[in-house]
Amino acid sequence: MRFCLYTLLAAVILGISTISWAAGGTDWVLVDTQALTLTVFSAENRVLARFHNIAIGSGGAAETHRQGDETTPRGIFHVTWVDRHSRFNTFYGLDYPSAPIARHAYDVGTLSQAQFGAIMQALRHHRTPPQDTPLGGQIGIHGLGSGNPDVQQAVNWTNGCVALTNRDIRRLAQWMHVGTRVIIR
Repeated sequence: MRFCLYTLLAAVILGISTISWAAGGTDWVLVDTQALTLTVFSAENRVLARFHNIAIGSGGAAETHRQGDETTPRGIFHVTWVDRHSRFNTFYGLDYPSAPIARHAYDVGTLSQAQFGAIMQALRHHRTPPQDTPLGGQIGIHGLGSGNPDVQQAVNWTNGCVALTNRDIRRLAQWMHVGTRVIIR
């Protein structure tokens, strides 16, 4: 019950900060880990594009990703950095862990007060949170790079990221930039 309350409170807080990130209205992304789709929506919530047969973490989806568990975390995130020369083609890094995830991890003793404080400070300044805590990091949306496209069609293979084909990640680029809101459910 306590986690649900914190999650609801953080979602309200994040909703407020999301408005400031998206001042003037911007496109946003929804990743459906059940249907294995990534959908781009306009600021008016019109579907702009849908990508099918994405891959997620080999451990499935989870409320909280932990370092090494290979799950894709659910939540509301934002793109905080872009690497167009990644070994995965293009990599859109997310501000994982989010405030609700960090709060829950702190409440159950997974994060120290210093780690929690550092994560919250980074999020307040729209920066990538520390990536070296027990919650892990380096979560994002990326292509295959030189990986085998057949694997993408057959299994969820990432360490917790969302992967698209190289063709699809190039097509997605027109909607992705620092600040783009990404909801993973």
